[in-house]
Amino acid sequence: MSDTSLPSTATTATPQNAVPTAPKLSQQQLIELKQQIQALAKDYGFADTGVVDPQLEGAGNRLQNWLDKGYHAAMGYMADHGTKRYRAAELVPGTVRVICLNMHYLDPEITTKSCLEDDQQAYVARYALGRDYHKLVRKRLAQLAKAIEGLIGPYGFRVFVDSAPVMEKPMAQKAGLGWQGKNTLLINRKTGSWFVLGEIFINLPLPTDEPYDKDHCSRCTACIDVCPTNAFPAPYVLDANKCIAYLTIEHKGAIPEDIRPLMGNRIFGCDDCQLACPWNRYPQASVENDFKPRHKLDQASLIELFNWTAEEFDQRTQGSPIRRSGYEGWLRNIAVALGNGNATDAAQATLTSRLDCESEMVQEHVQWAIQQLQLRAEQNIPLEPLPLLDIEARKLKHLR
Repeated sequence: MSDTSLPSTATTATPQNAVPTAPKLSQQQLIELKQQIQALAKDYGFADTGVVDPQLEGAGNRLQNWLDKGYHAAMGYMADHGTKRYRAAELVPGTVRVICLNMHYLDPEITTKSCLEDDQQAYVARYALGRDYHKLVRKRLAQLAKAIEGLIGPYGFRVFVDSAPVMEKPMAQKAGLGWQGKNTLLINRKTGSWFVLGEIFINLPLPTDEPYDKDHCSRCTACIDVCPTNAFPAPYVLDANKCIAYLTIEHKGAIPEDIRPLMGNRIFGCDDCQLACPWNRYPQASVENDFKPRHKLDQASLIELFNWTAEEFDQRTQGSPIRRSGYEGWLRNIAVALGNGNATDAAQATLTSRLDCESEMVQEHVQWAIQQLQLRAEQNIPLEPLPLLDIEARKLKHLR
């Protein structure tokens, strides 16, 4: 074995639940290990990999300012855990580096614009059409972490996928994976923003990557201009109180009446700020079958989904991120979407069938939707085009 080769994996056993001590590696060995990790990450389906020293004091200060303004809405957990959110070693003791990775989820055959244009069709955020990405990415991260262990022996690691107090976007930017755009999403200049993030906290002092310091948004405000609810009070700042994604997924109460007409047919999440982004004109398509739509959710009608029973909802959302909204939230969201469409006999009959729903919240949204349809029919009120669809056609020619 040369002096730059990775060490043998033969080690003495470590006590159960104890964090293994990091193997002693030379700087050259760490450089070679990082290169091997990057190659392994590709094998496990990750597009980009970066390594970061996870001190994010600046991001922590920005987070506190955001919280102070109440932009986190009812997501009280965003204010929990204090400095653990931006000091990784406090969250996972012994952490000295974080490996940041992304995985693309956009199915190459998926439609977006045509779905939003059809008021009788349901729009589900494209990340949620297939298997829950938390499950897929967490499994791949764990496999990658164990593969690293196969190279160097036991070491300390822990994987995260949007499920713990981790500031993943600022961390990924510091790791060189892209920049946070005006829509607050991480954007990669080559592949866009249709990806999810994951992290491996490690106790290995791998060489770090250069942060992505350039901001390619420039003077563009497309994402802000097309937001149906004006959820961006300023560039790079999102007010969750007005965000359709928050209101249809995380929010458990009634949707504010002034927001409902602006939601169109979006029943779980919203992609408008991504669809309008110029950097997403040539997105990197996913190669993962798990991200392909289940139960034809990319083509489902609102009426079809509104007729799901609680049992059908539980069965068809097993292993899906859609389950997070709950059955009550699912019906609430679809009722609003039906109320935003044309006043067809079928839509009105379907809504009326839910007036005796056990949930008072669902009943209230159904009543609102019926009133909207009756008003639209009586006064012959046309549907207003969504801000996204008002963009010049040439700028949306990449959308189907």
